Amino acid sequence: MAVSARRGTPLTLEEISTTALRLIDEGGVEALSMRRLAAELDVNPMSLYHHVASKDALIRLICGTIQQRVHLPEDDGTPWQDQLRLLALAYYRHARSHPAMWTYLHAHWEIIEDRTLAIWVTLYRILRMAGVPEPELRRTSDVLHAFVTGLITTELHGHGPDDPEETARTFDTAVRLMINGLASYSAR
Repeated sequence: MAVSARRGTPLTLEEISTTALRLIDEGGVEALSMRRLAAELDVNPMSLYHHVASKDALIRLICGTIQQRVHLPEDDGTPWQDQLRLLALAYYRHARSHPAMWTYLHAHWEIIEDRTLAIWVTLYRILRMAGVPEPELRRTSDVLHAFVTGLITTELHGHGPDDPEETARTFDTAVRLMINGLASYSAR
């Protein structure tokens, strides 16, 4: 771990990622640069390259950090309907907490398409519990993702209800529609 000559303390990946995410929250991904991040961390910009090779690598690091912070439902025997609701809520909260990063990621699908990411693994597990056959998992997960992403995008662009209670009801309706649709697999 490199020690910065300016600050005299080791720089950590967690600190880099957290600070970069804060900068993205404040000004968008486009406003993030290695130089600006280095200034925020009080290090020489070259110190960052000991930890991350590029801005793209930094974005992937941030994704990993966010993924660790999203509270995904555990495989604890809870009915799949409740787990799907918890997963959708965790995803929604992530989008609302970091809209600039979320928007960027959905414009750069290659970053989040990796089906080994915890959120996809969790969704696939829940879909299996709901009775979705293996050959249908990818398509079903893509449709559900598009459905929730559309709802979130609409809200982030100011086209949803202004009332927080109505927003919550709209989200609940969306989740209920997903659960009811998936229930048809269980009924087979």
